[in-house]
Amino acid sequence: MTSTPLPPGLASCLPAGSVIGIFGGGQLGKMLAEAARRLGYRTHIYDSIADTPAARVSDQHTDAPYEDLEAVARFAKASDVISYEFENIPITAIQQAAKFAPVFPDAKALETSHDRLVEKTFLRETAHVPVAAFRAVEAMADLTEALSAFGGPAVLKTRRFGYDGKGQVKIDGPRDVKAGFARLGGADLIAEGFVPFVREFSIIAARDQHGNIAAYPLTENVHKDHRLHTSLAPADDPRNVAGTAHAIAERILEALSYVGVMGIEFFELANGDLIVNEIAPRVHNSGHWTQNGGCTDQFEQHIRAITGLPLGNTTPTHRVEMTNLIGDEIKQAGELAKQANTFVHDYDKRDIRPGRKMGHVNRIVE
Repeated sequence: MTSTPLPPGLASCLPAGSVIGIFGGGQLGKMLAEAARRLGYRTHIYDSIADTPAARVSDQHTDAPYEDLEAVARFAKASDVISYEFENIPITAIQQAAKFAPVFPDAKALETSHDRLVEKTFLRETAHVPVAAFRAVEAMADLTEALSAFGGPAVLKTRRFGYDGKGQVKIDGPRDVKAGFARLGGADLIAEGFVPFVREFSIIAARDQHGNIAAYPLTENVHKDHRLHTSLAPADDPRNVAGTAHAIAERILEALSYVGVMGIEFFELANGDLIVNEIAPRVHNSGHWTQNGGCTDQFEQHIRAITGLPLGNTTPTHRVEMTNLIGDEIKQAGELAKQANTFVHDYDKRDIRPGRKMGHVNRIVE
């Protein structure tokens, strides 16, 4: 854990019974609300949908569009501190809420993650961490030039709203330019040089209001159908990259004066070099293993960071493999729960749909 000073004027530790406002009523909001309750806090969920997993476990909920700034103001005035569970919230909602209560992570972090071009530029030029070569793409000629500059394949992505493999397409060569450009709408795009990684991993790290940083061990991630399938932590480290990865994570958190938990996704190359793929200014799917790792879980850690409580222990006593339960896989929950050292986390979503994250299962493997 490292410590650096923050500007004065930030909140001290919130007393028990204070209200934590959370934008977003999905599974991450649900698990944040549950963690807040364990620490003695009340929660108030804001979502555009009335009946959400998080609302069912919270003390209050507001059902209103994120664009309804009057409703956002009422929500903020009823909260002592505010956070969010996903990054596709309009910046105007966060800015409005911040007029009446502290918001962590702040609008700067959210703005950075909203746009892949802004994020990549921040990572390279402000945080000074390694990223894949990238270029803005507004015309087919831009994509053709990017391919030439990269000297190999590229991944063309929408600058906004892409997740779980959506909003991106691989461009292997000039013959793919026209179709790929058209497929993604032909505007507000970013091309990134293809990275020949040998594995993907993430660092889940937290920074509190006083500048203290605590990070969890390497988490190795395996994707299936462009969606996170399993996460294993602590991961093996045959190329001895953990120290570098943690130093990069700290640099990013410091550059944003960040408060809260962040997920940082990496590509690891065969020679041990690292490339930062993307950042998520929130608790992260690849950090769910912490719930059964014998350490402070990421949801409690986030609540600790935003309320001024000391950050918790990030050293697990168990090795855990997390597996996402997608669609009908949630129907296996009852049988999975009968297995030794296996812990099922059901998100309490009303409708089972193909491709929808319905829960996850943590297995203690060592």
